[in-house]
Amino acid sequence: MSNKTIEMFKIRQVLRLYASGKGTKYISQSTGVARNTVKKYLLKFLLSEKSIAQVEDMSDAQMAVIFLPNEKIEVINKRLSDLEPLLPSLAAMLKKRGVTKQMAYDKYKLQYPDGYQHSAFLVRINRFMNIGKPSMKMSHKAGDKLFVDFTGQKLEIVEKLTGEVREVEVFVAILGCSQLTFVMAVETQRKEDFILGCEKALHFYGGVPLAIVPDNLKSAVTKASKYEALLNENFASFAEHYNTFGFPTRTYKPKDKALVEGAVKIIYTAIFAKLDQVVYHTIEDINKDIIIHLNTHNNNKLTGETYSRMQQFLEFEQQTLKPLNPYLFELMTLQISTVNKYGHVLLSADKRYYSVPYKLIGKKLKIKYTSTKIEMYDDNEVVAVHERYFGKGFKYITIQDHLASQHQYLAEWNPQKFMSAANDIGESVAKYIAKILAREIYPEQSYKSCSGVLSFAKRVGNSRLNNACKRADFFGIYNYNVIDQILRSKADEIPFEEDASKNIMPNHENIRGQNYYE
Repeated sequence: MSNKTIEMFKIRQVLRLYASGKGTKYISQSTGVARNTVKKYLLKFLLSEKSIAQVEDMSDAQMAVIFLPNEKIEVINKRLSDLEPLLPSLAAMLKKRGVTKQMAYDKYKLQYPDGYQHSAFLVRINRFMNIGKPSMKMSHKAGDKLFVDFTGQKLEIVEKLTGEVREVEVFVAILGCSQLTFVMAVETQRKEDFILGCEKALHFYGGVPLAIVPDNLKSAVTKASKYEALLNENFASFAEHYNTFGFPTRTYKPKDKALVEGAVKIIYTAIFAKLDQVVYHTIEDINKDIIIHLNTHNNNKLTGETYSRMQQFLEFEQQTLKPLNPYLFELMTLQISTVNKYGHVLLSADKRYYSVPYKLIGKKLKIKYTSTKIEMYDDNEVVAVHERYFGKGFKYITIQDHLASQHQYLAEWNPQKFMSAANDIGESVAKYIAKILAREIYPEQSYKSCSGVLSFAKRVGNSRLNNACKRADFFGIYNYNVIDQILRSKADEIPFEEDASKNIMPNHENIRGQNYYE
């Protein structure tokens, strides 16, 4: 080693260790530079009368004048002069997904076989990308990460009618590579608004990155961790819907969130300062103005650079994003329910029962539901899926295959079929059948009642059955037996006046009032 010229980055390491008070033996062991060579370069450093800081700021060519023999300077300068023009294009190449520094080095060596060795090349490309002022800073891969957070400061809305001032949260997203920024005011930091912000951001960018990086927000993370955070189910489902990953920042790792925190500080100046000059009455009005100022911010040149965030995005990042899901994400609500003895679970929000396979009777299931769909889970396995029903009546929604074999004949009976038959008979019958179906009893029982009532039409005719149903409906009694007794006693043929004092129901031990069936 003592007879070979070492690279400038090695000399920098030697000087840093020397400045920290380390001896030549320690420096030699740490850097792999021969002890005599360490002494030689330290002597040259002392003779130069330069400070460590001054040497650190020097280019390699300037350092070579101090530390290398004159015959070596020309070689060093040639290597550096060959590499420097390539650095911007090599750094841009590294911006692309899947490109490694080894690939960049191979390309360089193909053009300059006598150029820098791998370690020296890495020092120079790293310094160019992270310390120097290249044409574009390249600290993140294109399409790799979207950083998201809420601002510490909030915006204000003044209620028109009351004059009450209330604060709203501000969601910020920034793509790591291009730094293209998205900003949106939302009502809260709850999961609903956080996921809404993430979804709006993805549509703003027109594509999906490999990962979304939240700052361990409660709306995204159930349990923070230095190694692997636990995402809450809603955010995990959102990420799965858009074919991306939730990748929270590590605890106690400020560099993980430096980019978005830096963006937030800039947003305070670029957007907040302008919004504070206007009184807003709705969150929609705030967001309209945010977009105007945001477009200006994204199209302005970056400080000290010749390009904007938007230019970087269009040139490097847009084409690397994955396509959006054509369907918007629907936030799922979670509840736990026990399967009743009829093989149905109660969806509390609707006060309606939905069927599951009969073998699950008595088990506790996890129910996830959106505004349109319901999914039932036994452990982590989907055991039933229903379209959510919002119509009137029909307390039990049943899928034929869920029933035990001895009950599957019920599949031929359904509310729509009974209502269609009732409408064919008459208005009073249809009204009566609808009320039987609306009762909170097991479907098999209500279907049998409906079938029995409708069967009377063939025996006594539509007119008599309509009259019987009208009379029973007036008294609020809804079952097969009451219709049977009205028809047997021919009470349906008595002129009907809607006055309970003038109408008498037939006495029979099987006739009970409406309270009995509640």
